[in-house]
Amino acid sequence: MSESVDVVIVGAGASGAAAAWSLSDTRMHIVCLEQGDWPDPARYPSTGRDWELRAMTEFGFNPNRRRNPGDYPIHEDNSPIKVANFNGVGGGTVLYAGHFPRFHPSDFRVRSLDGVGEDWPIDYATLEPFYDQNDQIMGVSGLQGDPANPPRPERMKPIPLGRAGAAVARGFNACGWHWWPSDSTVATESHEGRAPCINLGHCLHGCAQGAKASTDITYWPLARRAGVEVRTRCRVREITTNDEGMATGVVYYDAEGQERFLGAEVVILACNGIGTPRLLLNSKSTRFPDGLANSSGLVGRNLMFHPYAYIGGVFETEMDGGRGPSNGLWSQEFYETDLDRGFVRGFTFEFSRGQGPVTTAMSGLGRGRLPMGAGHHDAYRRLHQRTTGMVAICEDLPELHNRVTLDPDLKDAHGIPAPRIDYTLSDNSQRMLAFAVERATDVLKAAGAVEVYSESPLAAGGWHLMGTARMGRDPATSVVNEWGRSHDVKNLFIIDGSVFVTSAGVNPTSTIQALALYVADAIKSRLANLFD
Repeated sequence: MSESVDVVIVGAGASGAAAAWSLSDTRMHIVCLEQGDWPDPARYPSTGRDWELRAMTEFGFNPNRRRNPGDYPIHEDNSPIKVANFNGVGGGTVLYAGHFPRFHPSDFRVRSLDGVGEDWPIDYATLEPFYDQNDQIMGVSGLQGDPANPPRPERMKPIPLGRAGAAVARGFNACGWHWWPSDSTVATESHEGRAPCINLGHCLHGCAQGAKASTDITYWPLARRAGVEVRTRCRVREITTNDEGMATGVVYYDAEGQERFLGAEVVILACNGIGTPRLLLNSKSTRFPDGLANSSGLVGRNLMFHPYAYIGGVFETEMDGGRGPSNGLWSQEFYETDLDRGFVRGFTFEFSRGQGPVTTAMSGLGRGRLPMGAGHHDAYRRLHQRTTGMVAICEDLPELHNRVTLDPDLKDAHGIPAPRIDYTLSDNSQRMLAFAVERATDVLKAAGAVEVYSESPLAAGGWHLMGTARMGRDPATSVVNEWGRSHDVKNLFIIDGSVFVTSAGVNPTSTIQALALYVADAIKSRLANLFD
């Protein structure tokens, strides 16, 4: 069975939702195909006492462990960092913490400034109005005046620091280093029908309160009311093309497993930095033998993750445990390049509030701090609700050998080749991680921690999937042009993190969505000559 629409968007996460909303005012017939389902907030882990168990299984970060019907397997044995994603309406915004920083202006010019990576074909000023627009729709809490960042529009009041955040802030003050209340999509007051945070906690595994902005409750209601259709449990296998090299639509499997074709005048990919190259590489034809939009050979290459370090401290006084959002403050003291540190570029420290009882026990056992038998309960009491810390989000430089390819053997439930990840940490990243652990240790000790421990790199920390279909003006060195259009296929657009040229040292969601709004705006302004 086949049908035809004006625009098909593949993926209903952060970028797909933003672009769908923006394009809805054109009154074109727009259909979004999402391989996962609508999330049900009544089933989020925070609604029950078994939240930690469910957060490790059906709401876990890694699809190989989660194995929900909408997931696909990933061959990631050849990477020290494992992929973290979520397939469903809302995508990664369902399971993210809600940290919402923007790129710095310098992040678009790393080649010019530091001689590494490549410069973006656009700059901060290009995206600034779309950052502002996105902040309003997602709803951002924060505090004006951060000296580490350009000015921002008015925000909701910042998330309270709590005991743990206040302790970490004292540590930064003692060291004389920058910190500031985080920009966050956790609402601190009513916003566009969303209730404010009531400290249910466990933000990383879905917010049953609806205080954390995920696109299933922000963009998608607006887009659907404007006429955009979302079809869930629809897994796209390939993008089809005609003899002129134009995209003609997509082949997908519907909720019943039936193969279908959806014709479209415009195809937009919003499948993240793993799913998008997977789909392009699987869309081979006589005209495109190496995969679609891949004349440069760069589809799947330059994979960037953001290597994470986690640094935790144990305190003698009680902290907040797992109660409340984990994004009360950040520090960008070490964000810009200082070659005296032994590496280029930099990182952001982001506060991580605390641990639940099960995680406390597991991490305590892993560090040898919980003896079995006599003394076990006393030792546990010294850990329970007494840990807090931070993560360091380190800028990952683009490298050709870090890549996504199609696995020759592993396939998903519909027989589509699974992605294979080959990724190694650069020497620069390793030096940056070591420096970050040392500086965070300084902060936590200054804050009063009696024990400091770390994991670096954080093995489960592959939340940020970037760079595998990079943006640029030269077709020989990029996959899409400066407004997201494929160099090779004129009616094919990419709007997710795969178009990132560099990764910066911050969470990418805000920039992904600003880019999606920017590309959608470019499509609307060029509709008359889109196929020239």
